[in-house]
Amino acid sequence: MRWDDQQVESEATRVLPGYREPATVRTFDAPQALQTRFYEVRSKSALNRVPDRSRMPFRWTVNPYRGCTHACSYCMGPQTPVLMADGRTKAIAELRAGDRIYGTKREGRYRRYVTTEIVDHWSSIKPAFRVTLADGTELVASGDHRFLTERGWKHVRPTARPEQRPYLTTANTLMGTGRFARSDGDWPDYRRGYLSGLIRGDGTIGTYSYDRPGRRRADAHRFRLALVDREALQRARGYLADMRVETQELAFSDATADRRAVRAIRTSSRDNVEAITSLIRWPPSPRAEWCKGFLAGIFDGEGSYSGSLRISNTCSEIIDWIIKSLRILGFSSCIEDYGPTDGLRTVRLLGGLPAALRFFHLTDPAITRKRSIEGTALKCSTDLSVSSVEPLGRGHQLFDITTGTGDFIANGVVSHNCFARPTHTYLGLDAGRDFEREIVVKVNVPEVLRAELKRPSWRREHVALGTNTDPYQWVESRYRLMPGVWEALRDTDTPGSILTKSPLLLRDLELMREVPGIRANLSIPTLEEKAWRATEPHTPHPRARIEAVAELNRNGIPCGVLIAPLMPGINDDPSQVEAILDLAHEAGAVDIGGLALHLRGEVRALFFDWLREHRPELIPRYERLYARGAYVPRAEGRRLSLLARGGTGRGVKSLRGGAGAAVAPPEPIEEPARTAFEQDSLF
Repeated sequence: MRWDDQQVESEATRVLPGYREPATVRTFDAPQALQTRFYEVRSKSALNRVPDRSRMPFRWTVNPYRGCTHACSYCMGPQTPVLMADGRTKAIAELRAGDRIYGTKREGRYRRYVTTEIVDHWSSIKPAFRVTLADGTELVASGDHRFLTERGWKHVRPTARPEQRPYLTTANTLMGTGRFARSDGDWPDYRRGYLSGLIRGDGTIGTYSYDRPGRRRADAHRFRLALVDREALQRARGYLADMRVETQELAFSDATADRRAVRAIRTSSRDNVEAITSLIRWPPSPRAEWCKGFLAGIFDGEGSYSGSLRISNTCSEIIDWIIKSLRILGFSSCIEDYGPTDGLRTVRLLGGLPAALRFFHLTDPAITRKRSIEGTALKCSTDLSVSSVEPLGRGHQLFDITTGTGDFIANGVVSHNCFARPTHTYLGLDAGRDFEREIVVKVNVPEVLRAELKRPSWRREHVALGTNTDPYQWVESRYRLMPGVWEALRDTDTPGSILTKSPLLLRDLELMREVPGIRANLSIPTLEEKAWRATEPHTPHPRARIEAVAELNRNGIPCGVLIAPLMPGINDDPSQVEAILDLAHEAGAVDIGGLALHLRGEVRALFFDWLREHRPELIPRYERLYARGAYVPRAEGRRLSLLARGGTGRGVKSLRGGAGAAVAPPEPIEEPARTAFEQDSLF
């Protein structure tokens, strides 16, 4: 079965309502699949007939997946420091997609720190909680956020039914190093300390006298600092320039097969050399800021980190100042003496990774490569037991990110980025989180569909894909069911269409071109960042979807844009819709349509819960609009439809009456009957 090489466990089989054969329940050790169960079923039918009472312009659909991982917002406070790949920290509110940070990856018995990339970044307004740990670490997060504990991933707070998910208690201990230290910036004392440490560690400076035959003695003034790493060299040169000491940069030595190139800065001016000599003098009573700068400079010049942080030198005075500065900043250290032959002595920082990270963050050395913790095991002795979880009330702006590893390091502890969607209770699954965590995968859909399409009774009617859950959600990159679906349509001369939120469909572009009458539509409800994050978090960026529209049209696949769902008061501002119309036109969209939000069953309840949290002022309006059922009144529907047809003057037409895919799901063959169709979820 697919993903066997990443399989963690195969649970006891479970019979899902509506399916005759038991499903094999699997979990996988993949970042996106953590705490997600995949119900692999063998479906007896792939084609689903849409009820005749449905308003949809097609009668047949195929849905390879039930449940969808395009979801949610589990968020943290805006000032939460996140560990960056360069060893520094940055507030989560300031992060952007593409930034490199640290996550973790399991290797053998241990999780290890590894660099990863931020894929997505967004914010939302929701209730918040303060989690306080025994060492004083504080974390502000939503109740849905998860942290790694000694007993696995746990949410901050339970749901209404606590047995549904594990959550933090005072019996838990979080995993990581504990709270990050914060640097106070490069104040003048810090700069003097940095120059003193770096120049004393790696530079040469002095005034020399020499005889000149037949002439008076002359003095020569020399300063030179030569380094492999230009980060430290440029910082030193910048600090000197700010203090009106100008230097020249030059190539000191070229790179060889086993050595990197070395650059240097220098000056021969008496005034400059005297100024530098004055700047690097030992202070009579060092302040903490000077000590931070000195330790950063001497580490850049003579230090290293490879599981332990060490600084070496042959000068006993420098060694004494290193120990003294560490003590002033609250660090413990020891001396490693390698023998009296050359006088080399090494100061080793005690306290493991927590102390090393505190050193890096307090002192801020310039050389990035020396700050790397890549591959270091996730283990430490810091007491990170949970002291308290306090509610902070509603209305807090919280931020979240999506990363390549599925986690990140928030204020020294491992934090998960997660997703949630509404449910499919007709499968007997929970209504709060299972829609995203309990994914039904019809592993034999391509084969069953091919057999059904070859029946003599099949009239080669239009088949729509993406009408219930997105067939190009991220799990499709693993299961790869869609290529077989396209091949079945192609080989039986069956016309098809696709509605998706994901540019992943470009992977199958060549196969799609061979399907007769192929049409595609990408759902783009808004371009406005806040509305997108609030209503469709963790879906591909709307502008990436616009680019996919353009690419499909360039390759001969007619592709349009579906502005859906249109939500009164949320994404129906004419200027917002006009922006979509403009970009869709530029992308060559062959049609543009719009569908009003419709709310049925549990989607209705979940959406109203979302309104109470995010837009309580809209509740009276929505109660009036949906007082009689799942659909808006005809007048409101016409208004929204006309709004989406604002591009007809540019030569595009409405999707409503066309053959393309739309947002309403079908009546499945194998599943219990429903009185009407449902809409793709918003959460």
